Amino acid sequence: MPAKINSALVAKLASVKLFLSDVDGILTDATVWIGSQGEAKCFYVLDGLALKLLRREGIKVGWISGRPSPATARRARELEVDFLHQSRENKVAIIENILSQTGLAWDDVCYMGDDIVDLGSLRRAGVAVSVPHGVPEAKALADYVTRAEGGHGAVREIVQLILQAQNKWDRLVQDYLA
Repeated sequence: MPAKINSALVAKLASVKLFLSDVDGILTDATVWIGSQGEAKCFYVLDGLALKLLRREGIKVGWISGRPSPATARRARELEVDFLHQSRENKVAIIENILSQTGLAWDDVCYMGDDIVDLGSLRRAGVAVSVPHGVPEAKALADYVTRAEGGHGAVREIVQLILQAQNKWDRLVQDYLA
């Protein structure tokens, strides 16, 4: 397990059915390269595999970003992310719409964010997660702050905790040992 966590958090992680996150600062290190050929972002490959594992285990995945980006859209397509919203709309309203579509509730959600635009979502989520560089307000609302930074394995860390809490991690590891 990446970190020692208490039994109350394990219980919350065990009930996660929907993993939602911000993009910049969570799936990336918050750096955006802009040049004459457009924009580029760096996504951590192990985070991508982790999201594929979640989907394989029946947990839906969504990204909610206030910054529209072709790079984000491309990576979401590659990983077959269930929900991608890139707009300046209120994130809580976007999530309410996703919950309506899926029949899930806030208690079923693990939300990962790092900035003030994520506060409403963090406050409502069944499991709220932030990263070490997150603003103090986001970290204060978090049930868990990852050891890894955004764009450097933070998503992988929490996904592994979710899958371990749901008793799915060891079986997945065994599948890859075969």
